[in-house]
Amino acid sequence: MTLVRFYKADGTLDKEVEAKPGRRLLDVAWAAKQPLEGACEGVMACSTCHVIVDKADFEKLPAASDEEEDMLDFAAHATRTSRLACQIFLTAEMESLTVRIPPSARNWLRG
Repeated sequence: MTLVRFYKADGTLDKEVEAKPGRRLLDVAWAAKQPLEGACEGVMACSTCHVIVDKADFEKLPAASDEEEDMLDFAAHATRTSRLACQIFLTAEMESLTVRIPPSARNWLRG
C-alpha cells in the first residue's frame, strides 16, 4: 500500500489515504474527494488533473512524456514538479506520495 497525502493549495494537509499499487493517482484523488476535474477522464487531453508533487517524490517518478509536458504547458500554477495525476501510477516500491492541489483546481464534474 502507498500512503498518499493530499495538501491544499495553502500547504495544509487535507487528507491521507492508502492506495494499492497499480492505482492511478487521478482515481485515488477522485475517491478521496479531491478537487481534480480530470475533464478528459484521464486520457491526457487536458490539464485539469494537474498536481504539484513533493520534490523528493518527484525524483522517484518516471519522467513525464513529451505529451504530458505539452499538456502541463496549459496548466495554471505549474511548477518544476508539476505532473498530471492521470499519468502517475502507484507502484509497490512507493511507500508514500505527497502532492499539493494547485489553487486553480476545481472539480466541476464531480461536485
